[in-house]
Amino acid sequence: MSNSSDTKRVIVTGATGLIGSALCAALQQRGYAVVVFSRDPDAARAKLPDAAAYVAWQPSETPGSWAGHLDGAYGVVHLAGGSLFTGRQTEDSVRTETASRVQAIHGLVTAMAQATNKPQVFISASSVGAYGYAGFSDAEYTEESPAGEDFWGRDSAKWEEAALTAQQHGVRTVVLRPGYVLAAQPGGGLAQQVAQFRRGFGGPVLPGRQWSPWVHLADVAGLALFALEDARVQGPLNVVAPGIVRNREFSRLLGQAVGKPSWLPVPGFALRMGLGIAADIIVHGRRVIPAKALALGYAFQYPTLPAALRDLISQM
Repeated sequence: MSNSSDTKRVIVTGATGLIGSALCAALQQRGYAVVVFSRDPDAARAKLPDAAAYVAWQPSETPGSWAGHLDGAYGVVHLAGGSLFTGRQTEDSVRTETASRVQAIHGLVTAMAQATNKPQVFISASSVGAYGYAGFSDAEYTEESPAGEDFWGRDSAKWEEAALTAQQHGVRTVVLRPGYVLAAQPGGGLAQQVAQFRRGFGGPVLPGRQWSPWVHLADVAGLALFALEDARVQGPLNVVAPGIVRNREFSRLLGQAVGKPSWLPVPGFALRMGLGIAADIIVHGRRVIPAKALALGYAFQYPTLPAALRDLISQM
């Protein structure tokens, strides 16, 4: 990669995660100089060997020695945060994770505000949980829809509001709201489902009529790049495919792609025993539509579920 002065620098936190790794590869392909902010720069270097720089970074309210790297950067993409599907979650554990995320966002926004040459764009990860998970609904949720008034909606609002304060400093800000990210990565959600189906134990999560907003990993990276480069993208951006399906249909199509029946339904309460309150995300899925991406002309690589599943399962 060229290190010329016209190479745009993009800072990425959470770069070694599922979305971060895919985005860094896409950024490098596009000619950006990627600066990785990581709690463990050596581990990040081993996982992502081609970045322009590796900077020790800790989520904190006050900017640390890393802050100078934001000066003159083209963009900052904040993806760092723990997964809600690791272990059993309670409202307290989710609140603790949220507090850590808000703290990290505040630190980044403060550093941007203090920079002589501020980044042009700040992209911060949220989730479709912003619309809440109270009860079942067939309503369509677009970026114009109000935030949910339940625990999930209020919780997501905290990180989104923290990120959007960057706008007060003249930095265009985008809040990504991804649904279920489908990837071929071993140990990921889809890989676990595929393994279960291959053993003959696949089926929908009851009641099955709830919606499953999904997105192929390639389109997560694609939409993040789109948000980075297109100045028309501001505020929330639903990172979901247009071909949304109900959970029972998702299960049927997955069974078809694997060549196994989708016959063994999973009761919502059984999921709750394993995941705690994070089961709401699956049991009460929302019909989230990528209205803004479609209106602005983003071309999805995988707009429909059968094509996305064919691509990913062929890699497993």
